[in-house]
Amino acid sequence: MNQLETILSEISIVMKKINVQDIEALALLLQEGRRIFVIGEGRSGFMAKSFAMRLMHLGADVYVIGETITPSISEGDILVAVSGSGTTQNVVWTTEKAKSIGCHIIAVTTDTESPLASYASLIIHVPAATKYRKAGEHTTIQPLGSLFDQCTHILFDGICLEYAARKQVSHEQAFQKHSNME
Repeated sequence: MNQLETILSEISIVMKKINVQDIEALALLLQEGRRIFVIGEGRSGFMAKSFAMRLMHLGADVYVIGETITPSISEGDILVAVSGSGTTQNVVWTTEKAKSIGCHIIAVTTDTESPLASYASLIIHVPAATKYRKAGEHTTIQPLGSLFDQCTHILFDGICLEYAARKQVSHEQAFQKHSNME
C-alpha cells in the first residue's frame, strides 16, 4: 500500500468511529440561528476557519475568535472549540470564558476527559492520533496531529452538508455568498 492509500485508510478508520448522532445534534443546534464562533490554534485553527467559511457560505452568522472584526460573544451564542489534545491553553481559556458568559460549548477533540471537554455541552469525539501519541490513540504514519486535522475537516464538511439540508440551502445559494473578488 502506498502512502496515500495508507492515509486514506487511516482517515476511514477514524471516521467510522465518529458518532453520527453528534453530527446531527450539532447541525440542529447551528440551525437555531444563534451566532456561531469558532476557535482553534495551528492547523486545528485552520480547520475551524474553514468550517466558519463554509457556514458563512450557507448563510450562518459566524465569526472566528481572534480576528479583528469579531464581535463580543454573548449568552446563548455557540462556540465551536477545536483542539486535538483538548489542552491547548488559548482554546481552553477562551472556552472557559465563553462558558461563564452562558454560551453553548462544542468541543471537537480526541480526549473526552480533557480540560476543553469539561466545559462542553456537546463533545464531538474524533478518535485520531495527536502530536502527543498517548496510549489508546489510533496509530498513524503521519506526523504530529495530521490525522486529527484531516478527520476534523471531513467531519466539518459532513456537518455543513447536514446544516445545508436542514436549512434548505442549495449549491447555487451557497455560491452566491462565495467570494467574487478572485
